[in-house]
Formats: sequence, structure tokens, C-alpha cells
Amino acid sequence: MLENMILISKYIVPKGYIGITLFPFVFLKYRHLKKNALLINHEKIHLRQQLELLIILFYLWYTIEFLIRLIRYRNWYLAYKNLAFEREAYLKEKDLNYLKIRPFWSFIKYL
Repeated sequence: MLENMILISKYIVPKGYIGITLFPFVFLKYRHLKKNALLINHEKIHLRQQLELLIILFYLWYTIEFLIRLIRYRNWYLAYKNLAFEREAYLKEKDLNYLKIRPFWSFIKYL
């Protein structure tokens, strides 16, 4: 099912990134990335996070946390990498079974 929701667009994916999840779609910069299991798992984790926070609350939380971290680190990349949502996704992307056992709201422990 997710395969139908993965779209290729080098225009939607921000410069410096290779994928972005905007529920219910995953946008990848290049077609060959569809075969990258770790990247797809990373984006699936974001889909779950978005669902847990009823989508709108996810984007609100993501934006506010990003702004707070940007003020703290004064560096776009460090702010992004230290977001709770991104920390969980990066730490768990190699575990392809993670979503089967992932507790509800588990991103909280990465704050």
C-alpha cells in the first residue's frame, strides 16, 4: 500500500534532503531511493508519528520544536537533527521491525 503513496519530486523535497513525509505521502527526490529500505523505514516512522499526533499537531509541534532548537543551536542542521521526531527516526531506521513493537508516542523519550 505504501508503494502507491511514495511519489518522486525533486521540487517538493527541500534542498539538502532526499525525502520528506507529508501525510499520507512520502516524497523522494529520486526514483532509485524507493529501494532504500532504511530511508523508507525512516519515513514510515514519520508517518506513524504524524498519525499519533493527528497530523496537524505533528506539524505544529515539529515547527515549534524546530524553532526552539534553532535558537538554541543557531545551526539549521543541528536543530533538525536534534528534533525528537528526527532522533527517533534516525536511531530506529535500521530496525525494519521497529514499527511492529513501537510504543505509542515513543518520540517523547527523545525530547
